[in-house]
Amino acid sequence: MADRCRVFVLAGNGTNCEVETAYAWRRAGADAVDIVPIWDWAAGRRSLDDYQILTFPGGFLDGDDLGSARACAHRLRHTTPRPGGPTLLEEVIAFVRRGGLVLGICNGFQLLVKIGLLPNGPEDPRPSATLAPNARGRFEDRWVRLLADPTSPCLFTRGLGEFELPVRHAEGRLLFADAAARRAAVERRLIPLRYGLQGLPTDRYPFNPNGSEEAAAALTDPTGRILGLMPHPEAFVTRTQHPRWTREAVPEEGAGLRLFRNAVQAVRDAPVP
Repeated sequence: MADRCRVFVLAGNGTNCEVETAYAWRRAGADAVDIVPIWDWAAGRRSLDDYQILTFPGGFLDGDDLGSARACAHRLRHTTPRPGGPTLLEEVIAFVRRGGLVLGICNGFQLLVKIGLLPNGPEDPRPSATLAPNARGRFEDRWVRLLADPTSPCLFTRGLGEFELPVRHAEGRLLFADAAARRAAVERRLIPLRYGLQGLPTDRYPFNPNGSEEAAAALTDPTGRILGLMPHPEAFVTRTQHPRWTREAVPEEGAGLRLFRNAVQAVRDAPVP
């Protein structure tokens, strides 16, 4: 294969971060990055067969009608691009099972939760969590501290410690379906990133901007190949994106770029099929 790491970035129907996200993938070293309109995928003109990474970027899918990403979740479940072929959701599940990586950012994270790929993964795709309206009932646009769990299986967060990223959402409060689902996520280390304060996970506002259970800012699946997070890593890949870059010693590369680099490296390290 000429291009070892090809990235599919979904666009259309309200996404508005696809260009920044594609830029982050290119800056992280991906060989090819394609921004694909959702209707090209739904019509069968594009498929996931030619890619190793699938990205659902941030935005307002379908205007967040019915709630964040719910309309698009229905579309993935019920759209069949080719007569007699798999649905879009079945195509995503097959993509992960053969080793593909999936990243969902903000609205994309909401979508992954709604279709059940997070936190249960491709072998048990059923919703067991949701992203509800923020506890304060308002849109939050601020920078937050994040703590990475070094014991998580997540490929995207390897080597990360404590770092900053921006959030901008109205529905980012992660709630588990019940105590058993919450306990399973904790015990299986499926919360790779938590909102932090002074080096510890926190429920305090505004450090936890939405009131998520377990201070969760992200979820991964048991394979570690799927990551959904509410903060925007594509919004901090260069130092000039940081609000204090002229006043502090901000590194040339933003902390968000590390997530993209980790994914590209994981693809390169995987055995060639």
